Amino acid sequence: MSLTVTRKPNRFYPDFKRVIARFFVPGINGNPDRAQSVIQKVISMSDDDVNLTLNQILRDFSKRHRNITKIFENHFNNVKDILEKVNGNLESLTLKRKLLIGSFFTMEYAIESAAFFNPSIVEDPDQTDLKEGEKRIIVSFRATGEGHISSIVFRRGVIDKNNNLNFKEPGKLVDAPEIVKRHVYNKNTFLKKLDEMNIHKDVVGMVMDRLGDTFIYGELQASIAETIKNVKITPSKKRVIQSMSWLANSHYEVTFSLDTAISERVIFPVSYTESSGIEDARFVRFTDDDGCVTYYATYTAYNGFTILPKLIETKDFYHFRILPLNGEYVQNKGLALFPRKINGKYAMISRIDGVNNYIMFSDKINLWQNAEKIQKPKHPWEFIQIGNCGSPIETEKGWLLITHAVGSMRRYSLGAILLDLEDPTKVIGQLRKPLLAPNDEEREGYVPNVVYSCGSIIHNNELIIPYAMADFASTFASVPLDDLLDELLNKP
Repeated sequence: MSLTVTRKPNRFYPDFKRVIARFFVPGINGNPDRAQSVIQKVISMSDDDVNLTLNQILRDFSKRHRNITKIFENHFNNVKDILEKVNGNLESLTLKRKLLIGSFFTMEYAIESAAFFNPSIVEDPDQTDLKEGEKRIIVSFRATGEGHISSIVFRRGVIDKNNNLNFKEPGKLVDAPEIVKRHVYNKNTFLKKLDEMNIHKDVVGMVMDRLGDTFIYGELQASIAETIKNVKITPSKKRVIQSMSWLANSHYEVTFSLDTAISERVIFPVSYTESSGIEDARFVRFTDDDGCVTYYATYTAYNGFTILPKLIETKDFYHFRILPLNGEYVQNKGLALFPRKINGKYAMISRIDGVNNYIMFSDKINLWQNAEKIQKPKHPWEFIQIGNCGSPIETEKGWLLITHAVGSMRRYSLGAILLDLEDPTKVIGQLRKPLLAPNDEEREGYVPNVVYSCGSIIHNNELIIPYAMADFASTFASVPLDDLLDELLNKP
């Protein structure tokens, strides 16, 4: 049987007009001398020149950002330590002079200017005011700008009774969230993660011995500062201390203003672990045993040198909690959480060796200590490697897992397998040919010959797949569910 794949007309392309105002320190690697020089110049300005210059800046930028003066104030606070070396009396500075200083440590960043790709789709928490046969959805995307820094952005839409997708126009403003660091660390868990990262030097004990069984970020930084005072810090010990801060920085929470549309919210890299990008978030609507719904997303944090798999948790897409994933078997990319527990345990699809698909089970959602291989490359179009394209989807006939595969000429295609509902370690069906391969339009882009997805949804008995085209733009396709399941089970 030949499967009918219907490509949708919806297209999402990079948009260089969507910008955020991010913190910026002038000079290579934020040279403090350059920063001090800028601050001194602003301090030397007359009150009239300060007022005139600030008014010009506000006239040019206030309509491009929500509450730009609050952003300037936050960025002024970020350079207080530098400013104290120039002028110890901060209280003597007027609000306008503080805002002007903050403006010099602010830059616009076009979050979507280079690529808009690798989407995932979930059911919106709000399903009110819909017609029969409709479903409101949230689609997440990996947005990439200058320097290939990736962030997570969202779009809201509705799938109608005929499975057409209709999206709202994105808001004109883009907002980064307020950053909240409120994580309480467990010492034993923190030490285990350091051990997984092969960080064992004696300086670890020197820092950790000062802390209680639980600690907060500020206490860790105070212990590090005290250790540095009393110990000769070699280059290797400095790297260990940096790694400890790196790990602690990976826990945080972010909250968006309630007056933002979802298209105006961007989860931009916050911690050093993700300073070079937040990659390929796979969102899933997770239903716990008590019926409580939480949205999770696994993603890859990248700092330019190494990766750290992480987990996002939210219930409303306003408040997000971010934490690293721990365990020997979550040290690679491409993790996808099942939408519910199986036999009382969390379940996850992974690709720990970069080639094959594995399944993992755990009592804790952020700790993964075992894995079992369930699929390896079998057909020529997947000889190089396989992986998942988002979380498995529960159907009456099994867990439907959309996969990606890499074949000759490094061409990425989408495939599918079916896992047993009660025992998903068993593959009960597999496509022999690609479900979707790049056509002439989809193969041209930033990375040629690639189609890729981070999560699909079933609606009105069709599988709807959002997918990226050549790591540049995004679109959608649909497949009749019954036909796909019959093909997987090799039914005529």
